[in-house]
Amino acid sequence: MTRLDGLHGQVAIIGSGIAGLMAALELAPRPVVLITRSGLGQESSSAWAQGGIAAALGADDDVALHLADTLSAGDGLCDDAIAAEILSETSEAIATLEHHGVAFDRTPGGAFDFGREAAHSRRRILHIDGDGTGAGITSTLVRAVQNCSSVTCLTGVDARRLMVRNGRIVGVHLQDDDGAAILRTGLVILATGGCAGLFDASTNPSGNFGAGLAMALVAGAAVRDMEFMQFHPTALATRRAPLALISEAVRGEGAILIDQSGCRFMLQTPGAELAPRDVVARAVHEVITDGGRVYLDARKPLGARFKTRFPSIHALCQSDGIDPAVDPIPVRPVAHYHMGGVAVDRQGRSTVPGLWAIGECAATGLHGGNRLASNSLLEAVVMGRRAARDAAKQEGFTPPVETDPPVLQKANPSTLHPVISQDLGVTRDGAGLGRAMSWLEPYVQTGDAAADPALVALSVAVFADLRRESRGGHYRSDHPDPAPNPRSNTMTLTEILAHAQSANAHSQLKRQA
Repeated sequence: MTRLDGLHGQVAIIGSGIAGLMAALELAPRPVVLITRSGLGQESSSAWAQGGIAAALGADDDVALHLADTLSAGDGLCDDAIAAEILSETSEAIATLEHHGVAFDRTPGGAFDFGREAAHSRRRILHIDGDGTGAGITSTLVRAVQNCSSVTCLTGVDARRLMVRNGRIVGVHLQDDDGAAILRTGLVILATGGCAGLFDASTNPSGNFGAGLAMALVAGAAVRDMEFMQFHPTALATRRAPLALISEAVRGEGAILIDQSGCRFMLQTPGAELAPRDVVARAVHEVITDGGRVYLDARKPLGARFKTRFPSIHALCQSDGIDPAVDPIPVRPVAHYHMGGVAVDRQGRSTVPGLWAIGECAATGLHGGNRLASNSLLEAVVMGRRAARDAAKQEGFTPPVETDPPVLQKANPSTLHPVISQDLGVTRDGAGLGRAMSWLEPYVQTGDAAADPALVALSVAVFADLRRESRGGHYRSDHPDPAPNPRSNTMTLTEILAHAQSANAHSQLKRQA
């Protein structure tokens, strides 16, 4: 295992996407250990984000309008106060990114060149090189971190467990090819990304199965609204894995959805192609489930201009023999973003002292039941800075912890993909959720490669079983209507396992009757 001499007692940040990088920079000059299982910024969803970062900075826009759009998309489950706080820091967040060297696209006159995305009432999306926003921000922050003397980067190191004593964090169990070791620290910031990699079709790096969520659950932290997975409606429908995303910004520029007969099937839906993502994803899913095919048609609104407006997407399409200027683009829904996560407060604090969570692995209350497009990168910047400032106020210490931990089996969700994709996908029902809980719960107890992914998936299934309504990214065909008084749900691992075991026992009794 990588030598940890001199690093004990420092703030540990797990994950090197935009949230983790921003937290590390904000903590300077306080010493920080940044831990990532790959290279800096690699295998993070941040770097793959095409759409952009939402910023209500235009002359016809303001925070109140942005908040109204966010709350509408969140479908009754946003924390209004926290959402307002995060969005109110937009100007400062963008200025901070520019301070670190991020260069957003601008008009010939020098103003921000705002784009439009679904469910936004204004053009407020900032981009870099058209469709390279996530990669542009990530690479710039990686360079800033590499030049920051207060940050020690442990790359190729897998964080597997959070060590807890007397109810608080005391260390992190780390592994690499040479073995395992404990980094002794009482201050840990999780920035480990989402869990869409649990599904067989995902826009996320394959390793994004919710490792941070599993660590937090085992450590005793509460999680919130785990049932809400956002399925992006327009992934490039090819054999590529992970599937490539066709950004919502393409629809923002006027592209329409058509079926195999050329029918524009979203035309009568409020908002049409720019309706909230859950609405569009279900409509696309329905066409495909009925045996049809779906295409994104950008020929008329963009044509030859597609190549310059969306160069990365154009290259992806061309690699599969598709020319968006003359060909409709085949698309399908795909697991994309997890709105649930570790339950945190306005500073990113979890329910376990010494543990913060930021970015997609956290549930702040900004996204509610359905994330508004491009709010995620903004949240990553704002909450990365907030958590860092809060952690900086805490006294660091080096607790005594056992120094010879076991080597845990490398996590692998592949054996779980079929059941998760079938029963926890775009459309759910009670029978499928019961089947998923019954199948997943034994895996959690094994400790083998599927145990941690199964724990995260089981949590999604339990939360989904308890929400007997349809709302946002959670749709149940057996409960298709929304409940009159929506509320967020929060549970710990003990409660999740208790519900799963009770549901499984009830199901077994029904089968025996």
